Amino acid sequence: MSKLTDLPKRILIGEALRSDRLGETLLPKRIALPVFASDPLSSVAYAPGEVLMVLSVAGFSAYHFSPWIAVAVVVLMFTVVASYRQNVHAYPSGGGDYEVANTNLGPRAGRTVAAALLVDYVLTVAVSVSSGVENLGSAIPFVSENKIGVALAIITLLTMMNLRGVKESGKIFAIPTYVFVVGVLATIVIGMFKAMVLDDEMRAPSAAYEVVAEHSDLTGFALVFLLLRAFSSGCAALTGVEAISNGVPAFRKPKSKNAASTLALMGGLAVTMFCGIIGLAMATDVKMAENPAKDILINGEPAGGSYHQDPVIAQVTAAVFGEGSIGFVILAAATALVLFLAANTAYNGFPVLGSILAQDRYLPRQLHTRGDRLAFSNGVVLLAVFAAVLVYFYKADSTKLIQLYIVGVFVSFTLSQTGMVRHWNRHLRSETDPAARRRMIRSRAINAFGAFFTGLVLVVVLLTKFTHGAYVAVLGMVVFYAMMTGIRRHYDRVSEELAIADEKGDDVIRPARVHSIVLVSKIHRPTLRALSYAKLMRSDTLEAVSINVDLHETKALQRDWMERGIDVPLTVLDSPYREITRPFIDYVKGLRRESPRDVVSVYIPEYVVGRWYEHVLHNQSAFRLKARLLFTPGVMVTSVPYQLESSERAKIRARKRAEWNAPGSVRRGPAAPAKPAKGEKSAPKK
Repeated sequence: MSKLTDLPKRILIGEALRSDRLGETLLPKRIALPVFASDPLSSVAYAPGEVLMVLSVAGFSAYHFSPWIAVAVVVLMFTVVASYRQNVHAYPSGGGDYEVANTNLGPRAGRTVAAALLVDYVLTVAVSVSSGVENLGSAIPFVSENKIGVALAIITLLTMMNLRGVKESGKIFAIPTYVFVVGVLATIVIGMFKAMVLDDEMRAPSAAYEVVAEHSDLTGFALVFLLLRAFSSGCAALTGVEAISNGVPAFRKPKSKNAASTLALMGGLAVTMFCGIIGLAMATDVKMAENPAKDILINGEPAGGSYHQDPVIAQVTAAVFGEGSIGFVILAAATALVLFLAANTAYNGFPVLGSILAQDRYLPRQLHTRGDRLAFSNGVVLLAVFAAVLVYFYKADSTKLIQLYIVGVFVSFTLSQTGMVRHWNRHLRSETDPAARRRMIRSRAINAFGAFFTGLVLVVVLLTKFTHGAYVAVLGMVVFYAMMTGIRRHYDRVSEELAIADEKGDDVIRPARVHSIVLVSKIHRPTLRALSYAKLMRSDTLEAVSINVDLHETKALQRDWMERGIDVPLTVLDSPYREITRPFIDYVKGLRRESPRDVVSVYIPEYVVGRWYEHVLHNQSAFRLKARLLFTPGVMVTSVPYQLESSERAKIRARKRAEWNAPGSVRRGPAAPAKPAKGEKSAPKK
């Protein structure tokens, strides 16, 4: 039966893997790039558009600021990549920003970074999937009409892929990611060739439209604030950079070197594609607006609610290759697909971080356990649930979701780089080798500049995005922080209760006597088995207890007890309200008050049944009683099973269908063949 119920799981996620096969799941750089860097690489599908939409508030004339904003984003990207290359060499264990902050700035800073990253990972999934659905919906009306359901279905599909393991999901995601990267780079090269060599006048589909400026006379502080807001929107291109430092353990050896190389390659590709798309958008006169229905004019009239504003990358591709061409279709499909797959960055970062936090007792211990496929399956499922809630609540609207974005990632950037500065300061105090000191001083300068720059950007992001929805992300960070603090206090409190104070601790917790009680309803085989078993335990005192719910049945029980000459005293508890649990609990508590150092051992006869409906008909009182006794100090509960005929028949039926498995045997997997003893020959193979 267990094999039959396990079959759907095996079909979905594959056969279970042994722990010693963990090395086989490690990633080469060619697979690690799409696994960990698909988020920042895919951001060129929406980050340039976010910059232009913010600038459109001041009209089309403000677009000439976009190259300068792109330069600022590039400088920030190179700063962050250079800083994180120091991180992966100094902290290759996979703790990433959390480990750096926790080690160098203290537990509070560590929890703050962890909360920020957890929120950002959830938003990465929600934003990427929602953006992908919107891109796909521009070509398929069914998707746009049912985008919430489609987004939830894609999250489910991504979850299934990641439950199969990091390496397998990486292979699936590698092809579309590389197609997207090659397609964007080809678009940039061909577009530049046409513009600079052939002098081809490429025109975007929206080139003939007009943009209505909401504030056409912005000057001074208002203009600066608008530019800062556009810059903060463009910083969405940096989301996911930290995932590589959190995923170092998933790389093949040498782990740190491979992770640092992947970081550098990711940074180079991301800035090239981002700047290229911004440049082509300017060259092809792309028009974007935050409220296109009102602020985009077609032939002098507002576009209206039926107007669909295509992403910048789609308009640029149409200008370079021609709308509907093979190049346009291939890149459009790759863009939609890679946006879905960009969520995989979070699917690899969130579970690993959750495992480390669980090991440090900030999250439930279940998140530290690897699943059948050696992935942190509980973390994968938890991330999917959080992301699905956000997608449903915000109706899969990427415009609303993106306002919550990047706050968390810049909190982690800033605290991580500050922690790295303290890391180098600590090591410089003890290092005497001149060459090593020079390397440390150079690394400290890189991290110090990174901390200053990312801290400045964090302030800008909070000022420009807080009222637009970023407060929700901040609130989420506060909730995660409080939750982690509460979980750690609980684990610490439990550890203190369970700890042995000294070498004589066993004497303190050893009971003086054991008082055993057998719960009796009537005299039958289960009762006699429970009495016999209780006698074998050689308790200091033993009694049988029955609850007087029906006076006639109670008198019959007492009469039968005496006639059989059972040598265990029978105690009858009155229950005027016909309850079983409360009188028994009160009786046990009374025994504990009389002798606090005594332990009360309760034996409960239970039926083992084989049909589902029989569970409803039996053992309900026993379940309720056991649940209450669990919260009674100094009480031990033992179930004495008695197998009814239906349980034996169920076992026979299972044997006929398949080999009978003990509980947990499927989880363990097939047993390895026993090795022959010394001097013996192994059995011949059939």
